[in-house]
Amino acid sequence: MKTIIVIVSVILVSACSSSRITSSWKAPGTSPRMFNKILVLGLINDKDLGLRQDMETQMVDDLKSLGYAAVSALDEYGPKTFTGMKEEEALSKIKNSGVDAVITVVMLDKSQEKEYVPAHIYYSPYVLYHNHFWGYYTTMRMRIYEPGYYQENTKYFWESNFYTMDDGKRLIYSVQTRSFNPGSAMSLAHEYGKLIVNNLQEKGVIVKGNQLALK
Repeated sequence: MKTIIVIVSVILVSACSSSRITSSWKAPGTSPRMFNKILVLGLINDKDLGLRQDMETQMVDDLKSLGYAAVSALDEYGPKTFTGMKEEEALSKIKNSGVDAVITVVMLDKSQEKEYVPAHIYYSPYVLYHNHFWGYYTTMRMRIYEPGYYQENTKYFWESNFYTMDDGKRLIYSVQTRSFNPGSAMSLAHEYGKLIVNNLQEKGVIVKGNQLALK
C-alpha cells in the first residue's frame, strides 16, 4: 500500500508543473556577466496580447528579483513594438533605452487535442490485479464498460533567445520549452519565467543572484 501511495504522490507532484525544457544551447566561450538593462520581448499572436503581457511581466519580475534592471517591451514601446521599423531604427531605439541585452519569448506553436479518459484508472503495481484472473477481469471490465469522458489538452511550444546588444548583437543562448495544460495564463507565465531565468543562471549566461548581491 505504501508503494502505491508513493507512486501516486510522484505522479501528482509531477503534474503540478506544466512546463519543462526540451533543449538548450549556449554559445562557446560565453561566461556569466552583469547586464545593465535587459529587455523582455514577447513574440505572441495579437489575439493573445494578455498572455504576452503576463509572460513579459513575469520574466521581468524574476530578473528584477536577482537584482537586474529589466523592462517589458509592451511597457517600454507599446503593443506594436518595432512593427514597420527598419533594423537600424529598431536597434537605435533599443540603444537609446539603455538596453544591452534582449531576451525573446516566442510562442512557436499552440495546439489543442481531445483525449479520452477512462472512468477507472489504477496506479497500483501490475502484479496486484493481473496475477489473479478475477482481479484482472473485474478491473478491465470496469475500464471497458463504464463510460469515461473526453478532456481537451492544450500544448504550448516556446523558444527564448538571449542576445547581447553591446557585443556584436549576437545570440549567446537559446532554449526550447514545452508547456502542457497550464492552469491559467498567469500560472504559465510564472512557471516559464522561473524556469528560464533559473536556466540562464545554471548555464552561466547571467550572473547568479547571490553573486550579484556581492558586486
